[in-house]
Amino acid sequence: MKKILILANNDVGLYKFRKELIRELSDQGNSIYVSIPNGEFVQPLVDMGCTFIDTEIDRRGKNPFTDIKLIITYSKMINKIKPEMVIKYTIKPNIYGGLICRLSKTPYVSNITGLGTSFQKDGILKTFVVLLYRLSLKESRMIFFENEESQQIFIDNKIVTREKTCRLHGAGVNLLEFQFCHYPPNNDEIHFLFIGRIMKEKGIDELLAAAKKIKKKYSNVVFDIVGGFEEDYKDTLLKLQERGIINYHGFQIDVKPFIEKTNCFILPSYHEGMANTLLECGAMGRPLITSDIYGCKEAVIDEVNGYLVNVSDFDDLYAKIERFINIPYIEKVKMGMASRNLIAENFDKKDIVNRTIERLFN
Repeated sequence: MKKILILANNDVGLYKFRKELIRELSDQGNSIYVSIPNGEFVQPLVDMGCTFIDTEIDRRGKNPFTDIKLIITYSKMINKIKPEMVIKYTIKPNIYGGLICRLSKTPYVSNITGLGTSFQKDGILKTFVVLLYRLSLKESRMIFFENEESQQIFIDNKIVTREKTCRLHGAGVNLLEFQFCHYPPNNDEIHFLFIGRIMKEKGIDELLAAAKKIKKKYSNVVFDIVGGFEEDYKDTLLKLQERGIINYHGFQIDVKPFIEKTNCFILPSYHEGMANTLLECGAMGRPLITSDIYGCKEAVIDEVNGYLVNVSDFDDLYAKIERFINIPYIEKVKMGMASRNLIAENFDKKDIVNRTIERLFN
């Protein structure tokens, strides 16, 4: 039996996307500690047998004093628990947790679930973040990546060497939880669905602009938006809802009912590690429209189970939405079935959990 400490920046992602891995590690007789901010998914983790450690993290903040406090918290935590393994997810746990693990000679592995905004353009911030990653990942036993581009960027920037990396297909999707469901009946309405954090980098500006233009021409089209606010879009979304452009449903614990009734899922994101929402919607048999970038395009064969669009390109997004509206119903159904087949073949959660555990201790 080993004491395994998991560091992450929120309860939602850890429970929804890693619960199968945590359950398997626990079933193998390990003691699991989870260090995350408190939230509504903490209790399900505790019910699984995890020991919860309430840890404040300012996920997007750049206040050095707040980050120093987090480093001290990690140091005290690791010295007290003395884990045999630390598993880290997301940027700040990866960097600050990695530094403490390295200094304390605690075995650790790192999961690069996304690059964040710092890698989007060259500059002082990127140089500083690259340096921090080099220092924090130097002694990591394994660095897991969710897509080929992120892996190559870390290698090109001499943060890691290829032999210490392992590329997974994201967190995968539980095919029993997200089962195939029949395509919505052929009636007058066509539903498009967005699930995600409401923020610019998810392509929300382009999506809302496309929705406004589409609604002028196609009154039977419905845009459903599901997700919590990461940035200040509340007034914008509520005004668009009042005008009948969108239906905003807020954050939802269970997104499956929304997936069931949608005709097509849209994610025009600027960057992703591996978009779990694409995997979930595809697993349930829905066509996908998403950005032609790593972390999204792996879930789509263009014109087979959906359409790929140029990143941050409103015109291309509008064109692909309109194209989907006008294809025959039977083609929409075929696209949905193709999505299920593609996701089931390449993104089965069981396979990804098994590959992860193989690399953790070997």
